Formats: sequence, C-alpha cells, structure tokens
Amino acid sequence: MFKNTLLSAVSALVLLSGPAAAQTVLTANIEPATTWVRNFNPFNQTSARQSTLDFIYEPLVIFNRFDNNKPNYRLAESYKLADDLKSIEFKLRPDLKWSDGKPLTSADVKFTYDYLKKFPALDFVSIWKFIDGVEAVDAQTIKFTLVNPSSLAAEQLIQVPIVPEHVWKDIAEPVTYANETPVGSGPLTEIPRFTGQTYDQCRNPNYWDAATLKIDCMRLPQLADNNQILTATASGTLDWGVSFIPDVENTYVAKDKEHFHFWYTPSSMVAFLFNLETANEANRKAFNDIKFRQAVSMSLDRKAMVDVAGYGYPTLNEDPSGLGELYKSWSDPKVIEEFGKFGQHDADAATALLDEAGYVDKDGDGFRDNPDGSKISFTVIVPSAWTDWIDTVQIAIEGLQASGLDVKVATPEEAVWTANLIGGKFDMAINSLPAAASPYYPYQRAYNPTDKGKTRFTAQRWFNTDLDKALVDFTKTADPAAQKEAMNKAQRIVAENLPMLPVYNNPNWYQYNTKRFTGWSTAENPFVNPTISRTNPARLLHLLALKPVN
Repeated sequence: MFKNTLLSAVSALVLLSGPAAAQTVLTANIEPATTWVRNFNPFNQTSARQSTLDFIYEPLVIFNRFDNNKPNYRLAESYKLADDLKSIEFKLRPDLKWSDGKPLTSADVKFTYDYLKKFPALDFVSIWKFIDGVEAVDAQTIKFTLVNPSSLAAEQLIQVPIVPEHVWKDIAEPVTYANETPVGSGPLTEIPRFTGQTYDQCRNPNYWDAATLKIDCMRLPQLADNNQILTATASGTLDWGVSFIPDVENTYVAKDKEHFHFWYTPSSMVAFLFNLETANEANRKAFNDIKFRQAVSMSLDRKAMVDVAGYGYPTLNEDPSGLGELYKSWSDPKVIEEFGKFGQHDADAATALLDEAGYVDKDGDGFRDNPDGSKISFTVIVPSAWTDWIDTVQIAIEGLQASGLDVKVATPEEAVWTANLIGGKFDMAINSLPAAASPYYPYQRAYNPTDKGKTRFTAQRWFNTDLDKALVDFTKTADPAAQKEAMNKAQRIVAENLPMLPVYNNPNWYQYNTKRFTGWSTAENPFVNPTISRTNPARLLHLLALKPVN
C-alpha cells in the first residue's frame, strides 16, 4: 500500500511540475482569502472562486466598455434583436465543445436558462423577470422572448453563465454544489493543483479560440489581505493584480520602474448603506427615516476618505443619485441643484437635521436616540482584508460619532461580509456597485426587487415601483433622448430617497508586471478594461491579449 501511495504521489508531482517547466504560467491576484476553498459553482455568489466566471465559463458575448460598448463575440458568433425589441436570437459558433470534449449546443443554453427557472436561488441576475421564454431553434440558434421590449436585451442575457446539460442535469443540490472539477467552455478550465495556499487553473484542451490563447496556466496564490498582496506585488511575484496599494509609486513602481506599472481609471461606486429591513427594530426606525439618512450622509467626510484612506486615488462622488463623474453625461443638473447638499460633508447641517428630526440623547448616555426614546446603536461591516475600505469606514465613524451616533466597526472576512449583505444580517455596511456603460446597469443591480437575497448589490433592500417603471422605459427605446428622459426620472427618485450614501468611485485597481508578459491594456493603449476583478467580464479579452516575453 505504501509503495502504491508513493508512486501515486510521484506521478502527481510529475504531472504538476514536469509540464509546468514548459508551460507559460501567469500569477495573478483576484481575491483575498485566508485559505482557498475548492468551489467553482458559477452561480455561487459567496464562496465560489472568483476565477470561475469568464475563465471557466465563457459568456456568449462580452461588451467592451472601453470601446464604446462594442460586442466581442465569444460562444455566440452573432445576435439579432427583433425590430419590435420583443425577442432576440443568438447564433452559436459552429462545432463548440465543452472541456470534456462533448458538443456545446443551443440545447445547453436552453437548459441553463430553464435550470434557473427550476432553481430560482441560482438566478443571481433575475433573468426570469426579464424573459418569459427560451427556445432552441436549431443546434446553433437560441431564441429568447422578452417580458418587455428591451434595447438592452443582449447585455442582460449574457450575464448568465452557460453550463453543460450533461453535467448539471443530475445535480441534486445545485445551490450547494461545489463543482470541484468543472466542465466549462472558457480558456482555463482545468485544475491540476489545488491546495489551501495556491491553485492552478490551466488550458482547456478543447477551447475554440486556443490559437489566440498564449498562456497555459493562471496561478492564484492565497493572499490574506492588502499587506500580503503588497508584498507579493512589490517582490515581482504577481504578474496581474487587483488591489489597493498605498502610495503605489513608492511601494511598487519604484522597486522596478522598467517593469512594474499601474493604471487607475474611475470605476465602481463605493457607498455606505443601511439594511432597511434590519432585525433591530430601533435601528430600523431610524434607517427608514429619510431625514436620518440625509443627516448621516452629510456627516461623511468624503474628501478625507479619498485623500487619506485612498491616498488620492478614488474619484470623489458627492452625487446623491450615485451617478457622479463616471456617468456625468447622464446627470441632470436640476437633481444636483435640489438634492446635492445631502451628498456634501457638512457636520453642522447634519447635527441640525438630527436635532430637527427629534434624534436627541434621551437617556443621558451621550448618544442620540429615536424620537420615541428607543436606543440607536449599530455596527458598520467591512471586509477585513480591504485596508483602504477599513480606513474609509473609520473616517465615516468619526463623523457619525461626532454627530452623536453610537457606531462601531466589524471586519469579517470578505466571504462572510458578502454572505451577510446577501442574507441581510447586518445594520450598516460599505459596499460598491460595478461600473458599466450607462447608469441603467448599476441601478438595475441595486434596486431590482427580484434580486433581493441573491446578490450583495441589493443589500440595502430598498425598492421603488416608480423607479422600476423608469428603468423599464429606459430599455423600451433605443432613442438617446428618450433614454435620457427616463434616466432623469430614475436619478431624481434615487436622489430624493437616498437609499445609498455614495462617497467615491474606486479606481479600476490594476497593477501589471511586464517582465514576463506583454500585451497589457495601458493608458497609452486602452483597448479593454484591464482589471482582473470578477465584475469585469472583459478580463477574458485582456487575458487573450497577453503573450509571454520571448
């Protein structure tokens, strides 16, 4: 038995280390973690590895936000939206295969969407609110009928990861299924090594675009927090990074000016939010009072958050609608004129509004209470590894405490923070909304009631029927003027209700090392959104552009 075990171990080592010598391996950081858990379920929003989407499960299409939202066809070779905007057809590439060699056809696409209808807990994009039918026209063609006419149908539908019917049809518990040995369609589907400290994700033997792919494996070392990530980045271990690095010029670039680079552009909106359905009744009373939310917003020193916590890298966002600089072309100046003061730091106005609304210290403990005397006391949750966000929260708490509120901080691991946001197990949190081609997408992600309990983006649990109508109106037309009118209505509703308290737009965190690979997206050649974050499907296009240095 010992001999057989030893031979197996030696064989495994040869499989891992032998080919690796000839392989091109890119080392990357996507997510912090104290240990890796082997989970590649593409529908899992909490514990699945963030290299699952795009790299294991390729989208039908990728829309390139850095190239006027141009469609880059992947599993699909084309799509056609009906003239009445009520249906859309995608045509798959011919002869597609799954990584196990079995055919990938429209039957798999239909199965995936029907599967989400059968198991709604998997439907993290609420696609069955958007469609009312899916049909496999032939082996290459799939047709969707829509609940409402939509000019954005393609961009909505391609958010769903396509899975193989022959694997998933027999999964008894797909919500908790870990999918440890995935069968996928993307460039990197194979997992030859997986430990708690590192894992390798390697070339799909049946990838349709194998000729373009020049990288054999992506290696993902376990790094617990920004400090460990900084050490790995500055040492040159990482080729591709997505992390906040303090004083990046001196702590990273200066170590090797020829090869170590970064490029930051405005990206996801960072905001504070209250859980409007929190289990704490006294807190819930305050959180659901618009005057309380407005006062809290005015207590936030956003400039200090940008300059101190973010080292000046984020872009200030004082827009109560959340649009800010990123969506400036969509902004209605009338909304800013009317509600803009609630997005600006004004400690005196914050305390005055709290006083006016009846939030005073009634029990003599030094902190404000509800008008009915019930005690307000809450905690802000922030991921333990995200040091810039922790500093942001500390600045926020200083302002809140100065306004007389009893507030503390809690720092769970990212996976726990995410689960708490999804499950509504928190009072206050810092969160973000991914950047997109227009503000429609972050609004739809944050305020879609059917997404409640499915993603962290609806964590505030605030929904509004008038906003729903404005967003539907936005999709019913391709006319820019009509879309602008709908967005003016939408941003006004958000600004006057202040369901989230924007503070800044995160930079598109992106560090890259040119010592081993070329082809990076740069400020001089900005061909694609360069971050490897899981909220950026275009990371797949970036991967395909990279080549080893000869």
